[in-house]
Amino acid sequence: MKRQLLILLAVAAGFALLPLVTTAGSTINTAMMILYLALMGQAWNILGGFGGQFSFGHAVFFGIGAYAMSVLQVKLGFNAWAALPLAIGLSALVGAILGALSFRYGLKGSYFALVTLAFAEVFRILANTFEFTGAGVGLQLPLKESFGDMQFATKTGYLYLILAFMLAAFACAIWLKHSRYGAWLMAVRDNEEAAQALGVDPFMVKLKAIALSGAFMGAGGAFYVQHFRYIDPGLSFGPSVSVEALLVAIVGGMGSIWGPLIGAIALDTLGHLTRNLFENAAGLSLVVYGVVLVLMVTFAPRGLVGLFQGRGLFKSGK
Repeated sequence: MKRQLLILLAVAAGFALLPLVTTAGSTINTAMMILYLALMGQAWNILGGFGGQFSFGHAVFFGIGAYAMSVLQVKLGFNAWAALPLAIGLSALVGAILGALSFRYGLKGSYFALVTLAFAEVFRILANTFEFTGAGVGLQLPLKESFGDMQFATKTGYLYLILAFMLAAFACAIWLKHSRYGAWLMAVRDNEEAAQALGVDPFMVKLKAIALSGAFMGAGGAFYVQHFRYIDPGLSFGPSVSVEALLVAIVGGMGSIWGPLIGAIALDTLGHLTRNLFENAAGLSLVVYGVVLVLMVTFAPRGLVGLFQGRGLFKSGK
């Protein structure tokens, strides 16, 4: 565990020192988006990789975090820093509610995946309907460039913000890999009936996992709206968010600590290539992501981490 934490601190130091090495906005923006994708991938990985509960609707937690952050500031006058823990907490709460409804009735596999997809669609429709969410127009945060309002004059501030979120998510993954609760979660993933026979409560174990997963996904939504200062139902609850989150984890390696970071680097590189080659083809990136997903599931089900382990570049299980 100490070794993994040292690696995490080394990775974080590399990203933190980047603005001292270069002032190029494009480079810092790329690093920021890699961290953003890694955060979302790790959020999905906590539930889907460590817990074995595949979700097709993680956008619901992202959207709750983004809309809570926006509504609290625009409609209720909250300071951004005060709104942040409330937005993350609300995302965790929605995760717990969704989990309670699903796991209480034994939903798993494709049934659970479809339920999460349905929840995301329901929330998209609700966000399109109510005036306090801006309906179909969405919400725009007023420009207040200051640290106190969590709006930074340069990309560096946002880089450090998303780095803090990523650190928390990956520290959680390291804890899961080495803690008793993490062992329970992986036991439920591998054989729920056997874990229950040994005294593990699968319902509570999975409920905590989906709440954790929702919290980190909500943090991603909160970051998104602070950085871009705008959100609408399609952006927040749309399928592209869910696809990116699960694809990052699957490409990198589900159930591994570093898989989401490796997957984020791979997906960001692929995204740049797709945009450069087919800049006028709207939506083509989702098609490319779908093809990559099919190829990874078919030929490399353990993701890039599994391929690296096969070549001795990673220790097994890390």
